[in-house]
Amino acid sequence: MNRTAAVVASGVLALAGSVNAQSAHDRLSGVKTLACNFTASVVAAWKNGVPQAEIKPSQLTMRFESVNTDEGTARVVGTFGPSDIIVRLSENTLHLIQSFREGPLYATTVFPKETRPGRFQAVHTRHEWTEVALPGYTSSPEQYYGDCEVAP
Repeated sequence: MNRTAAVVASGVLALAGSVNAQSAHDRLSGVKTLACNFTASVVAAWKNGVPQAEIKPSQLTMRFESVNTDEGTARVVGTFGPSDIIVRLSENTLHLIQSFREGPLYATTVFPKETRPGRFQAVHTRHEWTEVALPGYTSSPEQYYGDCEVAP
């Protein structure tokens, strides 16, 4: 009898885990707005030709609106106003991609793992480089870590 109960209990736990994972994916596939907060970052630089990385605290926030995973479109609202971007939904992640005519590429990936209820793990990457570093502007590759809230 104990063995039967253990088998039933493990089946229920496995089913509950798959339901939770599925509901997280469903929430990402149906997202219309994301409010993201990134609290840690890594900034890369080359010193004498050798790549180096520095971990820093961050206060980067981003908002993605009009997300349409079927059409692959969205708008990011940033410091310099809104911009149309590309969206790709995979089986386990939501990618939001912004490619600038001047060369930089920004990508945000949202994972179906909740950090807190309604907030999903996320990474934001900036592929950019300039000769001169200006405070408040991206001048070398950066990667940010945080989470995104599925907003109404």
